[in-house]
Amino acid sequence: MILAAGFGTRLGSLSDERPKPLLPVCDVPLLRYSLALLEAHGFTECAINLHHRGDLIREELADYRGLALTFSPEEAILGTGGGLKRMAEWLTDGGREPFLVLNGKLVVDPDLHALVAAHKKRGAAATMLVRDVPDAERWGAIDSDGNGRVLRMIGEAGPAAGEIVHRSMFTGVHVIAPSLLARLPAGESCIIRQGYLPALRAGEPIGAVLYDGYFQEHSTPERYLDGNLALLRGRARLRHPPGALVGADPSARVAASAILREPYRIGPGAIVGEGAVVGPDAVVGRRARVAAGARLERAVVWPDATVEGEVKDAIVTPRGAFPVGEPKPL
Repeated sequence: MILAAGFGTRLGSLSDERPKPLLPVCDVPLLRYSLALLEAHGFTECAINLHHRGDLIREELADYRGLALTFSPEEAILGTGGGLKRMAEWLTDGGREPFLVLNGKLVVDPDLHALVAAHKKRGAAATMLVRDVPDAERWGAIDSDGNGRVLRMIGEAGPAAGEIVHRSMFTGVHVIAPSLLARLPAGESCIIRQGYLPALRAGEPIGAVLYDGYFQEHSTPERYLDGNLALLRGRARLRHPPGALVGADPSARVAASAILREPYRIGPGAIVGEGAVVGPDAVVGRRARVAAGARLERAVVWPDATVEGEVKDAIVTPRGAFPVGEPKPL
């Protein structure tokens, strides 16, 4: 299941136009990165919960022909636990099987086969994909021993003894057993506080699989811009990209006098006018227009938007340009 119902409040007015899972990264909506990752690992079915601007998510995926999709619209938002609980019967195959969860705001490139295998080998209530980071407390530290068992979570310890070897952040990718999901109440809930923590207190094994590959979440304008720049610059080499992420699409119309400075991505049907300068570090979304003489650097232009004049360190939507502070990679 991909969690895609959140409001995206830290994105400010950007989330009024698009829900966070539809933010275009190198002109590809975030949801399609998760779907490409699942397809590459042989998954065949996926649920997606919907609330904020769920209509746009349905519209975006109307032509999708990969995994069989099941949408779970939430009239009132149910949280990270409640959305899963609502789909419990479907997700667990009637209480018999574990299932995989991904947060819809991510670009991440783990080995999902290895994650699922580690979960099954341990017989865990849940298994979390985690990253060792110097500021784990900022993210709600997940502390584990050298054998991949979680000992402490967001400051609360379970009864299992052991030496803390890894202090990590949770990536938002995890495998959950039916027993943990059964702990959640009906209605709105938090999977960590009302699922994981009670299981930890009860001594149920919770696994932690370390991940050192590319990870980016896109909850703020700064992180969103940095996520685009990371892929443009090759800082991330995704094994399962959802499409072309750099260069100009063959259907884009670029004037002969325009200057393209790598790295850049120009999407299908985009127009770059005479004397315009695109790049370095620029994304021009599908059907977007860069006016004659415009200059674009360290910026992301959304589909159907128009750029005029000089635009730098900004996100440009059909409603206008939104300046962004210095990108801050995770």
